Amino acid sequence: MIFDLPTSLTVCGKEYEIRSDFRDILNILLAFDDPGLTDSEKAYVCLYILFVDFESIPETDYRACFDAAMNFIDNGMEGKPNSPRTMDWEQDAPILFPAVNHAAGFETRSCEYLHWWTFLGYFMEIKDGTFSTVLSLRLKRAKNKKMEKWEKDFWKENVGICQLHTKLTEEEKAEKERLNALLG
Repeated sequence: MIFDLPTSLTVCGKEYEIRSDFRDILNILLAFDDPGLTDSEKAYVCLYILFVDFESIPETDYRACFDAAMNFIDNGMEGKPNSPRTMDWEQDAPILFPAVNHAAGFETRSCEYLHWWTFLGYFMEIKDGTFSTVLSLRLKRAKNKKMEKWEKDFWKENVGICQLHTKLTEEEKAEKERLNALLG
C-alpha cells in the first residue's frame, strides 16, 4: 500500500522484519563510507543491522536481501550512478540535523522512533540554510562551475564544513602519522 511505512521486507517469498528507524539506516550508511571495510563486509554489516532475525536468512538469499535492503534505503528511488559526492552523513551531522529538524518541526534525534522514509522525507524538504548552501557549493566545485564572490568568500570562511574530508584506512592514518613524525 502506498501509505504504509514498511517494517518488513519480502525476499525470496519470505517476510523478514527489519529495523526501520533512521538511526539504524544511518549506521548502515556510515559503514558504507568506512574505507577500512571491504565491499563484502559492508554488505554483511548492512544485512546484519537491517534484518532483525539475520541469522535465519539462508546465505543463498543474501544477494536478494541486499538488493531489497538497498531498495528500502533508497526509498525505491534510483539515483544517478555517477553523480558527484556532495555530502557525508557523519561529517555533515552538525549542519544536517538542524536542517532536518527545521523541516520536521521537532528534534528528530530525541524521538524514540522515526521511520527511515519519514526522516528521508524531511531530509528532502530541507530548504535554504547552511546545509543546503554547503551542498550547493560542493556541487558547483565538483562540476567545475563558476562560483559567485559571496560563495567563494563563504567557502573560504567555512572551509572546515565545506570541504569533504577524505576518510583514511587505519594503515593510511598510521603512514600519515609516520610521515608527519619524520617531518617534525
